[in-house]
Amino acid sequence: MSPFLFVTDLDNTLVGDDQALATLNHKLSQHRQEHGTKIVYATGRSPELYRLLTTEKPLLEPDALITSVGTEIYLNGSDTPDSGWSTKIAQGWDRDLIVATSAHFADLVPQPDSEQRPFKVSFFLTKEVAREVIPRLESLLQNKGLDIKLIYSTGQDLDILPRNSDKGLAVQFLRQQWEMSPEQTVVCGDSGNDIALFSSGQERGVIVGNASAELLEWHNANPADYRYLAQAACAGGILEGLYYFGFLG
Repeated sequence: MSPFLFVTDLDNTLVGDDQALATLNHKLSQHRQEHGTKIVYATGRSPELYRLLTTEKPLLEPDALITSVGTEIYLNGSDTPDSGWSTKIAQGWDRDLIVATSAHFADLVPQPDSEQRPFKVSFFLTKEVAREVIPRLESLLQNKGLDIKLIYSTGQDLDILPRNSDKGLAVQFLRQQWEMSPEQTVVCGDSGNDIALFSSGQERGVIVGNASAELLEWHNANPADYRYLAQAACAGGILEGLYYFGFLG
């Protein structure tokens, strides 16, 4: 067996089935110990909310942690974001101007302070008005010279990020640092902000069985033989996918 790069979202992907999580943890821990496999969590959570989750669920210590929808990378348990990644995504980003511009939209409700990060501005936005608000907001921000992208997921979460950042691009950054090929890499997710994981390259993809409608809709519109739609939910679906692609013997 050769090492692989294992990347997974947390909420409703890795976490959600405690029994399957225990099995997956055991197999991944053993594979890392015997073959040098790398474990990465890619989450929309802030570092603060990630730490909270570690007190609630038995998560393995990752080799890298991607937080805040791909805008921060922490290596080997460090509390300091990787400066190479921060420098890479900083161009064309002006957080204060984004906040000031967004204030003109009454439908945007700021998320808690813990979720407002140096390279992420986050709002709650209802599904009913999202289709109208998002294009207007994006156009206004771009007209001010801001190099940004908007990611909408779970029918309520709107994140404004630097153009050169998201979960998928953060994985590419780590993959190149660790010299892992797409064929040696597997990414797992369940929702709209995981589309970036599946669309940035030809990494093996596992969409868990409890995936959201927005991710399934995207998957059906963009089929690929290197992506697997699992039957089982959460960690059970990840296990299913890892066996499907031959990462676990």
